[in-house]
Amino acid sequence: MTEFRRVTDTLSVSPQIGLEDLATAAAQGFKLVINNRPDGEDPAQPTSAQVEAAARAAGLDYVHIPVRGGPTPDQVEANHAAVESAGGPVLAFCRSGTRSIVTWSLGEFHADARTRDELVELGSQAGYDLSGAFPR
Repeated sequence: MTEFRRVTDTLSVSPQIGLEDLATAAAQGFKLVINNRPDGEDPAQPTSAQVEAAARAAGLDYVHIPVRGGPTPDQVEANHAAVESAGGPVLAFCRSGTRSIVTWSLGEFHADARTRDELVELGSQAGYDLSGAFPR
């Protein structure tokens, strides 16, 4: 099973998940899965369509917001809106989890929901260095 790293009560991030992880995510109370990984980055990764089908079969909502490199403002906004409207805990994933936590953190920062220092600390607690993700 892939490790789900808790960031807040409403968000966890993860490296690439397997299709079998979606039933586990549902059993752990997640309501939404956000896939921040573009299709085709690795020939071994499941496609967005496969992840969506498995998520929906497990009773989870699903959103695909593929991020290449750093997230665009539109991706940050779409990700933030998805988390805000999820109705429960969200699991976001990409190859390592970094794009997912950066995209979420930028959404929180731009919405004035959390400070830079708070986001860096939350990232650190989840095993991610967000110190370079925000303007000073």
